Amino acid sequence: QVHVVESGGALVQAGGSLRLSCAASTSILSFLAMGWFRQAPGNQRELVVRISGGSLQYGDPVKGRFTFSRDNAKNTIYLQMNSLKPEDTGVYYCNVIDKDYMNYWGQGTQVTVSS
Repeated sequence: QVHVVESGGALVQAGGSLRLSCAASTSILSFLAMGWFRQAPGNQRELVVRISGGSLQYGDPVKGRFTFSRDNAKNTIYLQMNSLKPEDTGVYYCNVIDKDYMNYWGQGTQVTVSS
């Protein structure tokens, strides 16, 4: 069983920045895939960024503004969000897939961008 816990969500003004963190209960080196998704009220959950097999994929709305990073020693992945827009508002979820192809989600962290 893998546990992932997000943190870092906050209320921020448009144009501002935030860094989200996702701490895993086991080594992130063992994961087949890791990433961030988000869900705005009334919308489906959508891809923010995902890394799998060494390939990094960003969702179109965040390209050039958001950056994925990782700290293997801390078993933590990050999402640096710059030039935030009101449409970035939503609950951000960390997602990992382990070597047994089991899918795990965190509880989410709220990001609210005011105009």
